[in-house]
Amino acid sequence: MRLVTFEVAGQLRLGAECRGRIVDLQNAAALLALVERGWAAAHEPALPAEMLSLLGGGAAAMQRVGDLIATIRDLPAAVWDLLDGQSAILYREEQVRRRAPIPRPPKIICLGLNYRDHAAESGMPVPDEPVLFSKYATAVIGPDEPIVLPPDSDQVDYEAELVFVIGKRGRNIPESEAMAYVAGYTCGHDVSARDYQLHRGGNQWMVGKTFDTFAPLGPALVTADEIPDPNRLEIACRVNGETLQRSNTREFVFTVAQVVSYLSRIMTLEPGDVVFTGTPPGVGFARKPPIFLKPGDVVEIEIEGIGVLRNPVRAAEGV
Repeated sequence: MRLVTFEVAGQLRLGAECRGRIVDLQNAAALLALVERGWAAAHEPALPAEMLSLLGGGAAAMQRVGDLIATIRDLPAAVWDLLDGQSAILYREEQVRRRAPIPRPPKIICLGLNYRDHAAESGMPVPDEPVLFSKYATAVIGPDEPIVLPPDSDQVDYEAELVFVIGKRGRNIPESEAMAYVAGYTCGHDVSARDYQLHRGGNQWMVGKTFDTFAPLGPALVTADEIPDPNRLEIACRVNGETLQRSNTREFVFTVAQVVSYLSRIMTLEPGDVVFTGTPPGVGFARKPPIFLKPGDVVEIEIEGIGVLRNPVRAAEGV
């Protein structure tokens, strides 16, 4: 499944991609229940209206959504045409605004130096253990929302990353069981103010990474069953159409399962936690001359099987 958070009429809604449309899952479930069971369905529990609640519902909630999408997909053509873009159930892309799949993650955990070749270009040794830092939820934006350049940084860099999302609570998870805790995957952009990260105030990794708008996510949460091996995915970053990063997650130093297991020995993982898995080589600060983001740029992160996350870049207002 390809699950989305979208905005329509000023409200955030939970949806799924289906036959080139976006299904409002809660409204679709209510309509089908009413058709199948009449007014008695009004007393049944509603489908969650947002992604965190859906993930918190576990396998049963996911199965319910899967069954619902299958039913919508198989609707007779006449019913589909009646609902298509004319109801609060099936939306066309231009009728909605996609948001980050998880707009307010409980935790945002990030790995540094998790590609061997990126460690080399950074002049750093390949780590023996995952290098961790964090972002805060206020950094999260969705597709087509602008990355805002801080007024006191002129070294804002791009970093394409595969992001995985935790689907159930866990602590001290064995590596052999770790993949059962992953709900799915999305594209992430670890925007980084290198002057803060590497120079100001004694190497402020967290500060350089968590300015508002520095954690774009999207365009969808692709469930784990759709991605057979997250450690073998093509990944790229384009700025203004020029490919500046291209690699494959087989270059990971630490696999997704290893990361889940490692993190769970430090902290309790919860549904909706997002984990940025590191970036491949080609980042701006390592280039000669360096390339940093500027107002008017458009950045695209593309990951095999997930899609394209696109964000424009603009200066802070009044600057």
